[in-house]
Amino acid sequence: MRNRAFTKHYYIMLLPGFVWLFLISIIPIFGVVIAFQDFNPGQGFFKSEWIGLENFRYMFSLNDTRTIFFNTIFIAVMKIVGNLMIPLVFAIMLNELRLMAAKRWIQTIVYLPHFLSWVILSGILLDIFSYTGPVNVLLHTFGIDPVLFFARADLFPFIVVGSDVWKEFGFNTIIYLAALTGINPSLYEAASIDGATRLRRIWHVTLPGLRATIVLLSVLSLGNVLNAGFDQIFNLYNPLLYSTGDIIDTWVYREGLLNMQYGLATAVGLLKSIVSFIMIIVSYMLASKFANYRIF
Repeated sequence: MRNRAFTKHYYIMLLPGFVWLFLISIIPIFGVVIAFQDFNPGQGFFKSEWIGLENFRYMFSLNDTRTIFFNTIFIAVMKIVGNLMIPLVFAIMLNELRLMAAKRWIQTIVYLPHFLSWVILSGILLDIFSYTGPVNVLLHTFGIDPVLFFARADLFPFIVVGSDVWKEFGFNTIIYLAALTGINPSLYEAASIDGATRLRRIWHVTLPGLRATIVLLSVLSLGNVLNAGFDQIFNLYNPLLYSTGDIIDTWVYREGLLNMQYGLATAVGLLKSIVSFIMIIVSYMLASKFANYRIF
């Protein structure tokens, strides 16, 4: 009885969070009915014409749909690979650094961009890659003509992926550094006694010790395969870049809110949510099988 009286305070602390979750995440779910209607805001949910799967049929007939799904998957997969491999390499390099003061400073510096919003970072990137920005000034010193980076659709996906990796790799490095602390130092000592070089120790001791973490992060990242980063791309792109930079979220925003095609935009968003939900389930099943990771 005493334990119940004690734990009820924790439930009271959780109550505002549950109320917020209900208002922001649960109630809006009922809006998916718009995907099956010729929705008219003046008539509302109950009086708008019901058209069944017509929005989905129209969606698959559009060339834009194929483009945005391809762009989303391409950019998201590139981000996943970059945010797995680059932090891994950087964490191993940082772990091999013997100067502890320098290690702390480097870790802090690369970690800072994670705390900046894409509104700020996008303004910085637009200035850096502008026609008269530092990058073009550097290219000019080598005799290369200035490049309009944000008018080149072929370059935009790589700018998006590169800037995202730069922003997040410091934060992701911390996960690998935490995993490195769990490797038994005696394994490195034994390898040194056997005559293993530093590269050999990394290959035979460090990487096997990180294997479970790498597998876990890889399978969990599958749930984000359709999340290419709305806030980043929305603040960076322009109509010249739609062919390679337009993703599901930005397209839904334009079609749903600006062009007022509510039913079509909701259908695309619903399809994305269903696929993402399936991928999350698959990723947790794989995490349970290969990395022994379970939530419940």
